[in-house]
Amino acid sequence: MKTITEVQNPLQVFAQIESQVRSYIRNFPVVFAKASGHTLWDNAGRAYIDFFAGAGALNYGHNNPVIKEKLIEYLRQDGVTHSLDMATEAKEALLKKFNEVILAPRGMSYKIMFPGPTGTNSVEAALKLARKTTGRHTVLSFTNGFHGMTIGSLSVTGNRMKREGAGMPLTHALSLPYDNYMGADVDTAAYIERLLEDGGSGLSLPAAMILETVQGEGGINVASSEWLRRIEAICRKHGILLIVDDVQAGCGRTGSFFSFEQAGITPDIVCLSKSIGGYGLPLALTLIRPDLDKWQPGEHNGTFRGNNLAFIAALEALNYWKDDAFRQSIGKKGQMARARLEKIAADYPYLGAEVRGKGLMLGLAVQEDELAEKICACAFERGLIMETSGARSEVIKLLPPLTISDEALNRGLDILEESVKICQRKERGL
Repeated sequence: MKTITEVQNPLQVFAQIESQVRSYIRNFPVVFAKASGHTLWDNAGRAYIDFFAGAGALNYGHNNPVIKEKLIEYLRQDGVTHSLDMATEAKEALLKKFNEVILAPRGMSYKIMFPGPTGTNSVEAALKLARKTTGRHTVLSFTNGFHGMTIGSLSVTGNRMKREGAGMPLTHALSLPYDNYMGADVDTAAYIERLLEDGGSGLSLPAAMILETVQGEGGINVASSEWLRRIEAICRKHGILLIVDDVQAGCGRTGSFFSFEQAGITPDIVCLSKSIGGYGLPLALTLIRPDLDKWQPGEHNGTFRGNNLAFIAALEALNYWKDDAFRQSIGKKGQMARARLEKIAADYPYLGAEVRGKGLMLGLAVQEDELAEKICACAFERGLIMETSGARSEVIKLLPPLTISDEALNRGLDILEESVKICQRKERGL
């Protein structure tokens, strides 16, 4: 067996030492060395437009210069970096600003919990609290939902491959059909309500429902505002807690800061992570309706709840939301990108494509198996980073930084169209 120093190809280091569980490296097989804004560079100096944005963790771009300066300044002053859940000036500033900039203007009242640094930590805390406060065990989730890779989060995740990785039964959860899962003619909200009302349905009264308003990993499936309002009404009628997982769809990805704002609903619990950390730094929040905050001190904890660097980055990132300009810019770019995707779908009928999504969380769903993966691979060869989503990886997923310029957005869409055209030729044997 070769030693590390004998390895010539840098990727062999990862193959030799890192676990087989690694995934993104297989789709983007280069060693990245530098990143700024919407661009990544590999160690050969080649530039790539990023339509992936850390799976939604980099809404404000790579190495956002304003946030970076705040971090450097904080480090130079020997600011606290790790603090568990002790009080620090950085946490105090974030709590105050989050309330002043995000919650209060929206008329929202939530207690803020720091559950641990990742999205699945936020979901686990939400599930645990829902069961603790209601005294009930079952949680209702939805087809194609994705909520994380720990056991509780996996139990409410739909993807079969990811669920099988648990290696054990995933219990106390039931998957229900999402909006339009059974076609436009089937009212899934009515089906859910009937199950809850019928004493013979076999469904016990659940503690909570958990959903994404736009399913990211599940295929960029968008729930209508009407459906979301009906689900909220069902929850209220039956005393079921409504949990919205805004880990990927939140922090402006769909246009508004919270993805559910446009529907006018008020979840009991909200899960945030990914871009709440501002700079790609690990941070998660669980927003809790105040009367549900029944935790005993230390009843749910974790060593890395106090990531003060993430507090500083998140504090600066909230400045994007002080007025309506950023939301408007996301809407404009989203409309521009959607129009291009609609044109690609129309111009290349071989795709059998459907455009999905909201804001700058968009997808191009294609009919043929493996075609989306081929198009993304072709795009990567031409300098564009994208991933696929959906149960069959059938959706080309677009998650560019929200700060991307119009020029770069169009350039990336040009590469996507060129890749679609190249794959068409290959499909036809030309």
